[in-house]
Amino acid sequence: MMTMLKGPLCTVRHLLNTDLNTFIALVNDLPSRGDYFSSQFKSPEAMRKEFIQHGFVTDDSELFVVEDQYHHIVGVISHFKSRTPTTREIGYRLFDTELAGRGYTTEALRMVTDHLFRVHTWHRLEVLVAPGNVASVRVAQKCGFVAEGVLRDAFFINGHYQDVQVMSVLRQEWEQRMGQDAERRRHG
Repeated sequence: MMTMLKGPLCTVRHLLNTDLNTFIALVNDLPSRGDYFSSQFKSPEAMRKEFIQHGFVTDDSELFVVEDQYHHIVGVISHFKSRTPTTREIGYRLFDTELAGRGYTTEALRMVTDHLFRVHTWHRLEVLVAPGNVASVRVAQKCGFVAEGVLRDAFFINGHYQDVQVMSVLRQEWEQRMGQDAERRRHG
């Protein structure tokens, strides 16, 4: 089933066959990865094969593209199996640093968080971010994710080990936020 989440700024949706070449080029564009993403290159052939097999949607993971109002793919957001069966990890990346600060990633993360709690029974969602990646930490905070702790030297990126900050939102915190949002709308 095709999932499409629409917000005022962007649309979060599954990848289509017509997106594949553009998507592969964006994912494999090394300069756009900056200091916080692995420069591991995934071969276009492997990506095409994976897409044909399952469209990047399996029980273990689900990938969405983030599209602006002009239908340009500006980022990617996915969720996948975490350490425990009641938890899902979410990862996100904006492809063009020029678009940073415009709210695309925050809106995408908020929509995916809402979607995952509405559609699934998971108790907890988490994001793992480099503590130095202030923008990414801020995105997670704006979406209700709370800093829990640091996994020391957990990622090997660009030739050295890096700490990673664990941030999470629990179902009851999300439900509370949804209730507050509804209350605010009622009293406008």
